[in-house]
Amino acid sequence: MNELRGTPPLVIHADAMAWATSPSPNVWRKRFEHTGPAEAGRVTSLVRYAPESTFAAHAHPDGEEILVLEGTFGDEHGSYPAGTFLLNPEGFEHAPRTREGCDLFVKLRQAPGRRKPVRLDTRAAGWQPTGSSGQTRLELYAEPGFPERMELVRLTAGAAPLGLAFAGGGDVLVLDGACRAGVENCVARTWLRFFPLGNAAISSDIGCTLYISYGSMAR
Repeated sequence: MNELRGTPPLVIHADAMAWATSPSPNVWRKRFEHTGPAEAGRVTSLVRYAPESTFAAHAHPDGEEILVLEGTFGDEHGSYPAGTFLLNPEGFEHAPRTREGCDLFVKLRQAPGRRKPVRLDTRAAGWQPTGSSGQTRLELYAEPGFPERMELVRLTAGAAPLGLAFAGGGDVLVLDGACRAGVENCVARTWLRFFPLGNAAISSDIGCTLYISYGSMAR
């Protein structure tokens, strides 16, 4: 990735993408990035489960990260409503299912190593001020010994611009509202991939909530 250091971010608008099929007939996806084998590589995507759908039991080498966007996601380990953040560590196994249907933001094979699992209901968690006007944040994951860090950030309408720096690369997903990242206008479910040494100043006239991951290219 050295040749990409400092280059502008890749911007993908999910609304402009069609849903594609998956190995399950009732599960669809929009892949923002994918490397490796078709069904076993590193991937970042939106995933949609139809009501009363299931996915075959499977393992997660190099871990899995899920943010439930809509509906309720479940497996044999629990039930997770919209707003739940999950980090399933390397070697985790499950058989996903949903009764009402759900939309998920999913990252596969991007959390290698023996990490602590995370089950966080972001709706009930305590958001903290960042110190800048109109900004609050919620830490999703940070652990000594691993370069990745994830958080949610909320900007109120007209909040101070949010300065971001990605020494080890990272990505941003707009969860709601709308914002500007440089010259890019980003609505809900716009995804931005930042390469190592990338940076951005994000502002919003109407307010927005952002998922932000740092360090995903630090290895």
